[in-house]
Amino acid sequence: MSSHKFLLHEAQDDVGVAVQDIKAGEKVMGVDIHSGEEFHVTANHDIQLGHKIALKSKKQGENLIKYGENVGKVTQDIKVGDWVHTHNLKTARWDYGN
Repeated sequence: MSSHKFLLHEAQDDVGVAVQDIKAGEKVMGVDIHSGEEFHVTANHDIQLGHKIALKSKKQGENLIKYGENVGKVTQDIKVGDWVHTHNLKTARWDYGN
């Protein structure tokens, strides 16, 4: 692990954002953009550039935090290292109270 593969934008975030493609089973390093703290996670799935990798386990129905903001509700349990996307997250942006 010589360079970081994801960024953590806010300390309370549940996910990091991939800055390079990540392969399932790969042990990757991420960096907090404010503190420089490093995080190490093993990816459970392939994760494309710009997509989210779970840094915290989340249960169905819980809110998910990214960029320090609630970005949606978890629709199925998420484990550390999982790919987080539309298959397991209902984005708050499109939830008009329905």
